[in-house]
Amino acid sequence: MKKILYNKYDKSKINTLPRVVFPGRIEVVLTEAEAEKAVDYLLAQPILGIDTETRPSFKKGRLNQVALLQVSTHDVCFLFRLNLIGMPQAVVRLLEDQSVPKIGLSLHDDLMMLQRRVEFNRGYFIDLQDKVKKIGVEDMSLQKLFANFFNQRISKRERLSNWEMDVLGDKQKTYAATDAWTCILLYEELLRLEQTGDYSLVIIEEL
Repeated sequence: MKKILYNKYDKSKINTLPRVVFPGRIEVVLTEAEAEKAVDYLLAQPILGIDTETRPSFKKGRLNQVALLQVSTHDVCFLFRLNLIGMPQAVVRLLEDQSVPKIGLSLHDDLMMLQRRVEFNRGYFIDLQDKVKKIGVEDMSLQKLFANFFNQRISKRERLSNWEMDVLGDKQKTYAATDAWTCILLYEELLRLEQTGDYSLVIIEEL
């Protein structure tokens, strides 16, 4: 049975879907030594999901620096607390790596924000927004894409929380890890559908 996809997903349906949560281990990186070990591990993996979080600013014209970089495998997600450790050389090494594909969404913005912290040459990144356009999907948000492809809901409740807290809460950690991990799932499903053609695209003119 072919998978049914929509060029535009009805956002009102998302709250009715079961919630997806990262099922693996979450490691918080708080020192340069921990960052070195984490990056060594991550660069030995075949694929990574990546995302960032920034403390929201409610003042016009003020933009905070990236506070968190989350990088996930299929079963482990590392949360680099950049607001506490800065941008150690290990993190730069990860971002400049050309061998392991790093999958994300709207990566231009994330990488631009990271480069405000330290200059680096961009490594091997794949933006899901570019991939979904090729099969006719117009939605660009992670939540809508995951609902469209998997009929599951990514909770965005923690998005505007304080990512510069001394200690991140469990809900924040789960939220961050889920965002990075689901990028891998979406990419792998996109590859499968591209190779098999096992989908039908329903065109919705207006929502």
